[in-house]
Amino acid sequence: MRKVYRVLGLLIAIAVVLQIASIALSGFTIAKDADDGTAIGADYSNFGQSYHSIAGTVIGLLALVFLIVSFLTDVPRGRVLAGIVFGLVVLQFLLAVVSFGVPALGVLHGINGLAVAAVASMGARRAAVPNQPVTSG
Repeated sequence: MRKVYRVLGLLIAIAVVLQIASIALSGFTIAKDADDGTAIGADYSNFGQSYHSIAGTVIGLLALVFLIVSFLTDVPRGRVLAGIVFGLVVLQFLLAVVSFGVPALGVLHGINGLAVAAVASMGARRAAVPNQPVTSG
């Protein structure tokens, strides 16, 4: 189960990197389309936006599985780290919803995404190191 935990942590971190890339693609596509005269309105969408939305749902599911797996493994502080990842992903969703009404909060959405990747990576790294026996000095 340590390997599953490690792979899930790595997948979450990689998925966040792809999220960053997709939202950058979306922004540059919007700028290009606007320059080309495309009407940017409520019905406008592009690949970067669609991918970002779908992948966000996948990250949510991965975070839930990560949390469940954390109870089946002996990774040091694995449950705590998985719980933090899951909590940050819930916060990420809430920040996304609120940011459509208050765009300035989108900055927190971006920063929180980096925190998700960092904590998931920490969990993956802990799972890669075998447990050390406790010795008294």
